[in-house]
Amino acid sequence: MAAAQGQRSDGAGEMESSEGKVADSVPLPFRAAVDALRGARLRPEIEIDPTRAPQRLAPYAYALEAAVVEGEDDLADGRLVLLHDPAGHDAWHGTFRLVTLVRAELEPEMAADPLLPEVCWSWLTGALQSRGLSAGEASGTVTRAGSHYFGGLAERPPASQIEIRASWTPREGPGGTPDTATHLAAWCELLCQVAGLPPVTPGDASVVSLPQRRGPLSR
Repeated sequence: MAAAQGQRSDGAGEMESSEGKVADSVPLPFRAAVDALRGARLRPEIEIDPTRAPQRLAPYAYALEAAVVEGEDDLADGRLVLLHDPAGHDAWHGTFRLVTLVRAELEPEMAADPLLPEVCWSWLTGALQSRGLSAGEASGTVTRAGSHYFGGLAERPPASQIEIRASWTPREGPGGTPDTATHLAAWCELLCQVAGLPPVTPGDASVVSLPQRRGPLSR
């Protein structure tokens, strides 16, 4: 896996050296939070890599992209961004914020379920709660979209997609650092549920360390 290229969100400089170590100039709580993300143990269906962090959302940011892979198929994909403002943020009620995007194709029967948005949101909150995690100031949207094809694309069957956008403030632990590894595991559980895989019990022996993706997610 290539060294992560997370950076200050103002573009002031790289967060990590070529050896993949977080620079000493980065605040210690943020360094510890990133190290925990990098050392997290995840389900074997998850392929994950660092990606470019967003700009100007917070003084410090780190981002991961992941996919649920079965054979050659990506069943769901998403991005998780860790934001940090050492001075605190009024809207966050804390110094850290997690922001996510999750996407998946849907079976027609599932797409037609009127309760689908509520169910998808409950997957996120349930994955966090089952691990004893706090999700302060949580907010988000669940969007269901359908595509119909015409003309030269008319042979394609109709397709439906679900997209979950959410953000929440993780509770800060000792040293002001949240348990980002467990938040990442909960987020990956959401990815797997959206992909149609059954949930696993936290601490399941089948989890593995971060594997390497074959390539970047399509956009």
